[in-house]
Amino acid sequence: MATTKKELTVEEKLKALYDLQQKLSEIDAIKTLRGELPQEVQDLEDEIAGLHTRAAKYQEEIAAQKDEIARNREIKEQSQAMIEKYSADQDNVRNNREYDYLTKEIEYQSLNIELAEKKMNEAARKADALKAEIEKANEMCTDREHALEEKKSELNEIVSENKQKEETLREKAKKQENKIEERLLTAFKRIRKNTRNGLGVVVVQRNACGGCFNRIPAQRQMEIKMHKKIIVCEYCGRILIDPELVGIAPEEAKNK
Repeated sequence: MATTKKELTVEEKLKALYDLQQKLSEIDAIKTLRGELPQEVQDLEDEIAGLHTRAAKYQEEIAAQKDEIARNREIKEQSQAMIEKYSADQDNVRNNREYDYLTKEIEYQSLNIELAEKKMNEAARKADALKAEIEKANEMCTDREHALEEKKSELNEIVSENKQKEETLREKAKKQENKIEERLLTAFKRIRKNTRNGLGVVVVQRNACGGCFNRIPAQRQMEIKMHKKIIVCEYCGRILIDPELVGIAPEEAKNK
């Protein structure tokens, strides 16, 4: 059989909300300690993966340049062999036409050798440039890996130090949520989500809202002190609480 939440008075609802807010604020403080570390760790991991991918791509391009060098070396060797053959044939020609033909072939093969050497040199320069890029990527990767190790260590230390406290607070917050009616709890969570500091419930400070610090009209302050209904700030929408209701002396509220 489903259980129903006990119907609370307005005072009890306000106290329950305030207590929940305190626990959630402590959890928020722990998250603040972690700061941007989780995102920084993720960014470094992504960057390192990108550097590995870049280095692998450069290695593929170097392999392609080596193939280009090998291909042109073979062309050069073939042309050199042809030149040797044509040069030998020139000693046995029967007329000037044959001699001129062989001379042109030797010139053509010489041009092939020059072109092959040019392509080999270009490929070698590209390969050297790619090797330099790989070295640069590896240096960056090493640097980022050291930074990642430091960030992870820092994050793990913070998480380890506060893990038990955070888990305990979450359990208490969950129990507190179970005391609050669904509609009010949903409204409170919506207010928290829409505020920069996560405060959905604030006490009145110096006759003003403890969240946005806008002045509260005297009549509205009287209504807050009566605890007859839940009142929200007309400027920021936060739920307003009389500090004395939650055990905060007026003088203390001024400093909060």
